[in-house]
Amino acid sequence: MLGRDNYDLIIVGGGIVGTTLAVALKNTGLNIAMIEERPLEVAASRRQAYALSLMSSRIFTGLGIWDKISPSIGKFRHIRLSDADFPIFVPFVVDELKTDYLGYVGEHQVILTALHNASQDCDRIDWLSPAKVLEVEYGAETATVTLEEAGQTRKITAKLVIGADGAKSAIRQGAQIKTKGWKYWQSCVAFTIKHQLDRNDTAFERFWPTGPMGILPLQGNRCQIVWTNPHEEAKKLQEMPEAEFIDKLEAYTGGLLGKIALVSPRALFPVQLMQSDTYVKPRLALIGDAAHCCHPVGGQGLNLGIRDAAALAQVLKEAAEKQEDIGALSTLKSYEKWRRSENLAILGFTDFLDRLFSNNWPPIVLIRRLGLAIMRGFPPLKLFALQLMTGLKGRIPQLARTC
Repeated sequence: MLGRDNYDLIIVGGGIVGTTLAVALKNTGLNIAMIEERPLEVAASRRQAYALSLMSSRIFTGLGIWDKISPSIGKFRHIRLSDADFPIFVPFVVDELKTDYLGYVGEHQVILTALHNASQDCDRIDWLSPAKVLEVEYGAETATVTLEEAGQTRKITAKLVIGADGAKSAIRQGAQIKTKGWKYWQSCVAFTIKHQLDRNDTAFERFWPTGPMGILPLQGNRCQIVWTNPHEEAKKLQEMPEAEFIDKLEAYTGGLLGKIALVSPRALFPVQLMQSDTYVKPRLALIGDAAHCCHPVGGQGLNLGIRDAAALAQVLKEAAEKQEDIGALSTLKSYEKWRRSENLAILGFTDFLDRLFSNNWPPIVLIRRLGLAIMRGFPPLKLFALQLMTGLKGRIPQLARTC
């Protein structure tokens, strides 16, 4: 749609993280432009599922959309952490946190559709979709975005531009913000299976020397599996005949899921760790994968982005209430100080886990298995690990305190 020309902020990227920020700000009086390259129904149609932490569920509750999401997602009351065929595993249960669940598993379409619907009942949010950003110019008081929409080129301005456009962020690159990190020697094969067990309320993180395997319960006796392997082996798994693939999968899951049927295509994606040198510049802030990426072990990636959005929304809301400049570097540095160190801790934690478990060197194997045995028998360590995995460590956004 062709909307107004002047905004308070422009969010580039209408995915889950960018739309979370828009919905978090919809009652602040700020005028927001949402720019998404694809039609919204196409953006929401991706076949993917994500682990949602307790913290993410609380943020979505604060946004008023959790009751739209919750009936259609998987929920788990148990987590089982294990190292290949080592008989000692670490079980986590709801009693340790005194919560109904330890986490959730939401499909992309369910989450993003709820967010899109919540954003469209606010006349201060304009959706420019499909629309493509051609150029961003940052001035002393405003930023000007040149975009192409409905075959026309136009310019819109705002006090602040948000880069929520993913790991290959054109907004980040256009602002010449450099990154540090590396590509792993591994790729992930992601797919959905159906099983015949009576219960489907356990999330499994099973480590193998080739890489971790995460198994997350969905509704309807389905599970989303993310299976990490070295690049060539992962490619072979993706292309393997289905019957052979199922046989191998059943062997690697150790019979935990019983008889398995594949119910989705096998998607392949490489793995990287990335941290932007800065999350903010005058008139610019980065959130989600545009700012950082981590190894998928533990299912932390999307949850970090949702927390970025909640934190930035809080900073901007407080600045607006004080009639401060929401695009000023002094305002945006508060967001960066809050989130950059917390994200770095999770990036380091996931990297440590992958490197610790993705090898077969006997001294390391001995150390990690001893560590599992110690964690199983030492409740304070178990509780710390569980709080970290569920997002309950670190500074809590105001949105998550309202539920």
